[in-house]
Amino acid sequence: MRKLILLASLLTFGSMGIIDSSTAKDKYQIAEDYLEKQLEEERRLKQYHEDELTRFLQDVGFRESGNRYDVTNKWGYMGKYQFGRKTLKGLGFDVSKQEFLNSPELQEQAMMALLLHNKEKLQPFIDVFDGKIVNGMYISESGILAAAHLGGQGSVKRYFKNGRVFKDGFGTKITSYMSLFSGYDIKLN
Repeated sequence: MRKLILLASLLTFGSMGIIDSSTAKDKYQIAEDYLEKQLEEERRLKQYHEDELTRFLQDVGFRESGNRYDVTNKWGYMGKYQFGRKTLKGLGFDVSKQEFLNSPELQEQAMMALLLHNKEKLQPFIDVFDGKIVNGMYISESGILAAAHLGGQGSVKRYFKNGRVFKDGFGTKITSYMSLFSGYDIKLN
């Protein structure tokens, strides 16, 4: 906003003759160059975060299913991210198993919906623990969200409140996901 005010002021003063027109043109060009650099930096940063999110999703998908959209494990968890029916339904995805397994787009939408939902519910814990060392482990937003994907947000809350570590049916601990997927610089809105 300050940039726009500066630019408008320069143009106004230049048109009123308060500053000489050649100086106004120079200042206008400086302001325009500055704004362009700021926009370029914002685009670069946005692309960086998109790339980090893509890398995070690929790595979680690989850990869950080898990035296969068509798999179901012995407990009925489905797709690239191994979603359960209850979680899908809770997120508003009321689809059949075949519809889900046959739609990579639907699976990616479900994962983004879950990440955003978990981020909203776990934001107080992210605010407190992001960037800290807990029990010898570096904690980050991405690690917290990965742990919530594995064991649910309740298990993440219990871990931070009383140290209780949830394990899934394969014996995988949420702390292993918290550590393994820590440090991705994702920015979810």
